[in-house]
Amino acid sequence: MGHLIPLVEFAKLLILHHDFHITCIIPTIGSPSKAMKEVLQALPNSIDHVFLPPVSMEELEGVKPGIQITLTMTRSLPPLRDVLTSLVATTRLVALVVDLFGTDALDVAKELNVSPYIFYPTNAMVVSLVLHLPKLDETVSCLYRDLPEPVKLPGCVPIHGRDLLDPVQDRTTELYKLFLRSAKWMRLVEGIIVNTFMELDGNVIKALEDEEDNSLILYTIGPIIQSGSTNQVEGSGC
Repeated sequence: MGHLIPLVEFAKLLILHHDFHITCIIPTIGSPSKAMKEVLQALPNSIDHVFLPPVSMEELEGVKPGIQITLTMTRSLPPLRDVLTSLVATTRLVALVVDLFGTDALDVAKELNVSPYIFYPTNAMVVSLVLHLPKLDETVSCLYRDLPEPVKLPGCVPIHGRDLLDPVQDRTTELYKLFLRSAKWMRLVEGIIVNTFMELDGNVIKALEDEEDNSLILYTIGPIIQSGSTNQVEGSGC
């Protein structure tokens, strides 16, 4: 849900400002939750949604959520290919935008000659970390949490290894390997869309764009906030 909401809010902005028609393609484990259905049913008519066939839960019980998401994405590639093939045949499909957990789907976009983009619902510092993770992986032999000095990423404040994202702490997992694959794809896509804005993350964005031999195209389209919610609970003033 934490990734679906910013994605659909971004979709609303696209149809508001650029008159696109959008299809949200959603892999599932078991039945979609009530909360997920409510979010999708409240969308404008210009945004369709397709649930891919659910992946079996049996092998995924007790597995960490990040690993569940990764395996669900991988096992959903055949039905995703079918949906995209149908969209290519019946519409003028101009792009596939994937979540940061969905980079394996970009192989399908390449097969079908559809422009690939990645959407990051996070800040730019996470983008910088993932982009530089292969170099860290090559140069650091210990666990990141055991590094004696802070990690220095271009344009970012130094950060202790123990404070890096939880999914990168265990370098033996499928989730860690997913982040390494994502880094490769980030250099190949036509754009990386980030839920941030220059006044907040300008130093990081500029440092990424100024790197040598850099073909990155970054779009700062935030801050995206949920709109049209019927939830009356008092939220944070932020």
